[in-house]
Amino acid sequence: MIDSDFLSQLERIVGTEGLVRDESELLTYESDGLMSHRSRPAAAVLPETAEQVQAVVSLCHRHKVPFVARGQGTGLSGGALPHPDGVLVVMTRMNRVLDVDIPNQRITVEPGVVNLDVTRRVASDGYYYAPDPSSQIICSIGGNVAENSGGAHCLKYGFTVHHVLGVEAVLPDGSMVHLGGAALDSPGLDLLGVVVGSEGTLAVVTKVTLRLMRRPQAVRTLLAAFDSTDAAGNAVSDVIAAGIIPAAIEMMDRTTIRAAEAAVQPGFPDAEAVLIVELDGPQSEVETLFRQIEAVCAHNQAWGVQVAQDEAQRARIWMGRKAAFAAMGRVSPNYYVQDGVIPRSTLPEVLRRIRALEQRSGLTIGNVFHAGDGNLHPLVCYDAAVEGQAELAEQVASEILSYCLDVGGSLTGEHGIGSDKACHMPKMFSDDDLATMQLVRVAFDPQGMCNPDKLFPTPRLCGEVPGPYRAHPAEVAGLVARV
Repeated sequence: MIDSDFLSQLERIVGTEGLVRDESELLTYESDGLMSHRSRPAAAVLPETAEQVQAVVSLCHRHKVPFVARGQGTGLSGGALPHPDGVLVVMTRMNRVLDVDIPNQRITVEPGVVNLDVTRRVASDGYYYAPDPSSQIICSIGGNVAENSGGAHCLKYGFTVHHVLGVEAVLPDGSMVHLGGAALDSPGLDLLGVVVGSEGTLAVVTKVTLRLMRRPQAVRTLLAAFDSTDAAGNAVSDVIAAGIIPAAIEMMDRTTIRAAEAAVQPGFPDAEAVLIVELDGPQSEVETLFRQIEAVCAHNQAWGVQVAQDEAQRARIWMGRKAAFAAMGRVSPNYYVQDGVIPRSTLPEVLRRIRALEQRSGLTIGNVFHAGDGNLHPLVCYDAAVEGQAELAEQVASEILSYCLDVGGSLTGEHGIGSDKACHMPKMFSDDDLATMQLVRVAFDPQGMCNPDKLFPTPRLCGEVPGPYRAHPAEVAGLVARV
């Protein structure tokens, strides 16, 4: 329970400037990027050191107070939604680069370091950090680790988990652990792989060692317009079928093209769809594969093809793509971003179903996504001031997730489950699957205090079947007790 004595103890740990208790100031933290889900924390702390994080978590553990870690708050699944009776641990002040080791291609940072700042720190040495979410100019490494973020270039270079060598983390009981290490593979259980992508439900990360990539010798970027999303989707399938793995293949539809053009003027054609395809690597390889991609695009009736002639033109193309989410504010006062994955071969089918849903619901749906790995990001537009539209938008977004599952896809690619999609977990996973996942969670957090009410359905969400109480497998195993 949070009372005046508990708050006084928090203040002694983080100082007066590091404690937020005023209700009006706490409004800042009542949601992450998913604005439709709101919950004001009882208090927020802004620690500056790992030791302060450890002390805060230990205090919460002793008093059985729930706590939630938060980075920059750019997440889109409600993963950092505060607990109304708990402490929000805001990591933004822990933003130091601790070590740069260019010979061994690694960098160690605190969780509050902004994603793009990692690349900026090592660019002069000819290196960069590969995961590049659209929010990379503001999202933090800690949040990337929690959500296993990807980005446009994850097709070739993978997600955050493929670039994290080690972490320092505070467990829910306040103890400090070090997982992974300087090498790519460490002996023993891969608990590093368990923590990355666990959405802050297992530990609070306080330090991260990342793998750096050498800047490629050559980069070629192409933008091609199509008269239908079917044609663009077929081009994506043909590229992959040819055995070509570009650094990125991104797709935008007419709605998102127009929004991006109005916002940042990247020079996109007014088409039904555009593909952005980027290759990198050795010069000779890039040139050979690029010609093949141009041929695939031509075969699928591409037009208005733009090939970036210099870094400035390449930057404009990517500026248009990465501005797409924010630019949708020009289309609609509110929008709901969904995140699901489908097999690449089903892109045309699923996009047709989304278009039919758009017509049926009366809500505009923009599509911008990582086409190369089938990671959809439909943007369902609505006006919260119109009664019932917010609920309708959530229903439409939920139906799109059902389409993903219908074709053998997944509930999320990189935005996570959070509080938004917890109710959908039983649609994808069996009872045994969910029970096994819960056992892992309980092993880390027997009290259930670390980012509660996320990932798994609870009675307050829609995923749990009403009726008589049924003991959880963790209870049956004697790992937890019902209170």
